Amino acid sequence: MNDHGTRIDDLYRNQSRKVFASLVRLLRDFDLAEEAMQEAFASAIIQWEADGVPANPMAWLISAGRFKAVDIIRRREKARDIAPEVTKRIEQVCEANVQRAATEIEDDQLRLIFTCCHPAIDPKVQVPLTLREVCGLTTEEIAKAFLTSPTTMAQRIVRGKAKIRDAGIPFVIPALSDLPERLDGVLSVIYLIFNEGYSASNGDSLVRCELSDEAIRLCRLLLELHNDAEVMGLLGLMLLHESRRTARATGDGQIVLLEDQDRSMWNRDLIVEGKRLVERSLTSRQFGFYTLQAAISAAHANAITAADTDWNQIVALYSVLIQVDPSPVVELNRAVAVAMRDGPDAGITLIDAILERGELANYHLTHSARGELLRRAGRTAEAVTAFEQSLALTQQQPERRFLTERLRKLRES
Repeated sequence: MNDHGTRIDDLYRNQSRKVFASLVRLLRDFDLAEEAMQEAFASAIIQWEADGVPANPMAWLISAGRFKAVDIIRRREKARDIAPEVTKRIEQVCEANVQRAATEIEDDQLRLIFTCCHPAIDPKVQVPLTLREVCGLTTEEIAKAFLTSPTTMAQRIVRGKAKIRDAGIPFVIPALSDLPERLDGVLSVIYLIFNEGYSASNGDSLVRCELSDEAIRLCRLLLELHNDAEVMGLLGLMLLHESRRTARATGDGQIVLLEDQDRSMWNRDLIVEGKRLVERSLTSRQFGFYTLQAAISAAHANAITAADTDWNQIVALYSVLIQVDPSPVVELNRAVAVAMRDGPDAGITLIDAILERGELANYHLTHSARGELLRRAGRTAEAVTAFEQSLALTQQQPERRFLTERLRKLRES
């Protein structure tokens, strides 16, 4: 691949969803914006080879996408009814100068998130719709994050796009007075974007840095817009997690568990910033789910070595978190913390209770956590079964390698 091809490939991987968000705002049509974006990138491959990469590639791609949209509409059967209206809108937009277009790009993804999280849209649809349209995650990746089938998730996403179109939901950041009722959905989206980047649901890589970086960027924008305790908490949580990125895997991509990580590799600047945000949020006394999770991450960051971890504090924080968000995943995390404090058998009992209720049976981390505790308790045969169950549910290659190695060592013993 030549230099132009490499540049376009990098732009597509890291910036295509920003181009898409701007085109959605301009065209008011998700599917048209997606098709126009693809054609704009295809044109760039040819034109940039001949003319060179433009000074502002993003503005060029958005401009090309606007006119590709007109071409697409004209190819459709109903072109006579729709094209003049869209063409007029595009001509108006083209009057904006390149500098303004580049500035607007920064906020377009945030606008699109607020659109997808509009109160008129079913809450079950808001987050998956945003993950698909704003971040470009596949339907399969989103379905896995929500522990549901790709078919069910695809139907939800289609319903969400139809609702935006039929209800004429505006592509704007809401007024400050409307922000509180819209904030929960937006924070959920940003958190799930980060999670997919921090621990990819499938594929060859443990992380997808472009997604975790984008989540942090969006949360910083949101904090500038709305100085809210939970926005601080979420940003602090993501920064504290992100501080451990380089220590989470070996040079050849093998997973390193938290207790085995080289803590000198943790990014102290991110830890300091993250802890400061957590402290500000806690001081406000208006904190919730994200701030409590961030406080747990801060407790890990405070430990110079794994042996120094204050498991009493972490168990206590998880106990409060369960009151705020009584979810089985939080229960699972608390069970692991209890095991670290009281011994593996105590954790196994708690995880078995979750499974007996029929919850998290298809969640691979339930079985891998249970397998690890069984291994530490010396219950090797049961540990092998649990790790096999986790392996059958895991699609991410680094996790599969980690589980396969665990199984190999257990079988040898």
